[in-house]
Amino acid sequence: MAVLMALSGCDRLPGASGVASFKSTDITGADYGKTLDLTDHTGTSRTLADFRGKLVVLFFGFTQCPDVCPTTLATMADVMKQLGPDADRVQVVFVTLDPERDSQKVLSGYVTAFDPRFIGLYGDADATTRAAKEFKVFVQKSAGSSPSNYTLDHTAATYVLDGQGRLRLYMRHGQSSADILSDLRLLLSRS
Repeated sequence: MAVLMALSGCDRLPGASGVASFKSTDITGADYGKTLDLTDHTGTSRTLADFRGKLVVLFFGFTQCPDVCPTTLATMADVMKQLGPDADRVQVVFVTLDPERDSQKVLSGYVTAFDPRFIGLYGDADATTRAAKEFKVFVQKSAGSSPSNYTLDHTAATYVLDGQGRLRLYMRHGQSSADILSDLRLLLSRS
């Protein structure tokens, strides 16, 4: 009898309820982050529907960001390598908050330097503002030593959407590759 009881628990994953839990914040059911309409770094118009069937890892930033943005993209490049063949079921998307400086050419060179599968999205000032508002992303321009030498303070978190385009996770900046990998594998196992 004890053996049967032990075996019945073998299919349970760690977690207080016996069900695997996310390392990131679970925001399933959030009432925002439902639309996105921008242009990718190849010049193709994109919406969230273009990524249906894949997990979407969505990060807002800018190419001249000194630390948060390159760190996040480097971490995601590492996670994609660790996913192996499952990486084909994940799309990393970087949305620029800096339409003044992040042209299609600049964005193309930037995102693909981390991983050629990554997609960079951009739009004009209005489209960028709409996208940031839709995902509740804070952005504020801070003056630099010259008009073109400014920086952007922005939300440093990453969203994960499931294969149906629904927001599922909010990942804090600085989460480890291991935690992100665990969360993505858990979502992939459920789709």
